[in-house]
Amino acid sequence: MCGIVGYIGEKEVTRILLEGLKRLEYRGYDSAGIAILDNAEISVVKEKGKIAELERSIPQKKYENNIGIAHTRWATHGEPSKANAHPHLSFDGKIAVVHNGIIENHAILKKRLQAEGVSFKSETDSEVLPHLIAKYYNGSIEKAVQKALLDVEGTFGILVLCLDEPEVIIGARHGSPVVLGIGHNEMFIASDISAIVSYTRNVVYLEDNEMVVLKKNQYRTLSLTATEIIKEVHEIDWNIEQIEKAGFEHFMLKEIFEQPETIQNAFRGRMLMDEGISKLGGIPFNSSEFHKVDRIIIIACGTSYYASLVGEYLLEDIAEIPVEVEYASEFRYRNPIITPNTVVFVISQSGETADTLAALREARRKGAKVYGITNVVGSTIARETDGGAYIHAGPEIGVASTKAFTSQLVVLILVTLAFGRRSRLSRDKGIRILKGLKELPEKVREVLAQAEHIKKIAEKYHAYNNALYLGRGYNYPVALEGALKLKEISYVHAEGYPAAEMKHGPIALIDENMPVVAIVTNSSIIDKVISNIQEVKARKGQVIAIATEGNASIQELCDDVIYVPDVIEPLSPIINTIPLQLFAYYIAVMRDCTVDQPRNLAKSVTVE
Repeated sequence: MCGIVGYIGEKEVTRILLEGLKRLEYRGYDSAGIAILDNAEISVVKEKGKIAELERSIPQKKYENNIGIAHTRWATHGEPSKANAHPHLSFDGKIAVVHNGIIENHAILKKRLQAEGVSFKSETDSEVLPHLIAKYYNGSIEKAVQKALLDVEGTFGILVLCLDEPEVIIGARHGSPVVLGIGHNEMFIASDISAIVSYTRNVVYLEDNEMVVLKKNQYRTLSLTATEIIKEVHEIDWNIEQIEKAGFEHFMLKEIFEQPETIQNAFRGRMLMDEGISKLGGIPFNSSEFHKVDRIIIIACGTSYYASLVGEYLLEDIAEIPVEVEYASEFRYRNPIITPNTVVFVISQSGETADTLAALREARRKGAKVYGITNVVGSTIARETDGGAYIHAGPEIGVASTKAFTSQLVVLILVTLAFGRRSRLSRDKGIRILKGLKELPEKVREVLAQAEHIKKIAEKYHAYNNALYLGRGYNYPVALEGALKLKEISYVHAEGYPAAEMKHGPIALIDENMPVVAIVTNSSIIDKVISNIQEVKARKGQVIAIATEGNASIQELCDDVIYVPDVIEPLSPIINTIPLQLFAYYIAVMRDCTVDQPRNLAKSVTVE
């Protein structure tokens, strides 16, 4: 959610910090600020609103010390304001802190500090940190940070500057990502690789309860209890061009059009066509442990949760294994039953989703083997699970997930094949699924070629403030995901339903002012969905259909039709998702919404 960036070296610090913040804009934020060591003081500039506002407020000068930290804030405690923006200074003005996370015991700490004469200037939980560190400072900023963080309950990714130690940045994490970038006579530190990848490919990931002491030509990593730790240096395998718009108006549109390639990347090298089976190197499907699995739990949030629901249909239908899909935020506060033959999958695009991480840890505490499906190499989920699979979608900048969703579906199909072929799935059916998967990229291109047609349909409906999405079977989760995309980026109230459930309440809403998007592609229950469309039309509802090519009769029943190529039913969620993404995108543009950075949302939700 919030973004943090720090730099120490020989380059112009202001430029690097601002560039880093701009790379983090996609995470979602409402204010921004920087702190730079400037001779005898820490110079702090903060502004409510966009980074452009901050940039205009920064003095046009060269700072003697090229060391600073910066932050984009997504409000939790206290409304968006200049006072509540980070960085926060200590009571003596000598220590500056930026913080991503939530300090759960901040009220207790604040009362204690106030009783000692400390006055607070913001409503945030984060402001207790610089005051605590200053209280413990006795000539060593490293030790002061360690002592302060031992008092803290909650989550944090922090960077710390100290006026009395002008050649050091301290970074620390617990539950909120921090990554160190290694340069030549310079060091970078941030909450996200995208902020620093244009300067270095060599990075070190901090784990929970670790900190780093950063100088321009060296670093030390250690635990919060001062034990030295040797960390592995990772090399990033993507470049800055992948996080540029490449001529598209928005990142979201670029990422929608990247899906023929990202879908192929998700299955490339993972299909054994002659055997009708998949291979995922990070998941030991051939082990005796996996042969005993008789129940699967999939845990996720948001769009990843809807991908998980498709996974439930796939695994139960094809592999005939019972599956439960859980919201991560609920799983962690229940008493989930984990049996000896249960395996858990956690799904997260970023690999840093706070609720999903907490659920992962709860599952492991209960003795489960946990496997991850994520996009970000080296993310916390990738490091803390027993294994897993990357979706290889490349950096996804748009807050509303598109290419990551379809890539997650591809990996879930591969997981299903691996489970299915070891038991009930025939070789011939496995080959049929793999051949269909191999053909998908070209079929996705056929859908993308209809972008102008979809745009015209969006023009017709963009002024409506409500919408209903209907699907059945494999495409019920697609209806949920389509509705989510519309509400996320265009602020239209949209709900997804199993089509038959419409009669149990939502049908009361149907009239000429309620557009209904119906997914009515070829399936074993297509006639049932057509009956549900007829119920909508009987009440003067307007229907936009996602239908299979060649279904001419659907035009007589529906107001508008978007045709998609014919695919086998288990693959239909992927192909049917693409037009819904474009439909939501064009409506958001026509409603003059900030497509890539929807209000109140963040790309990586790292707080509860």
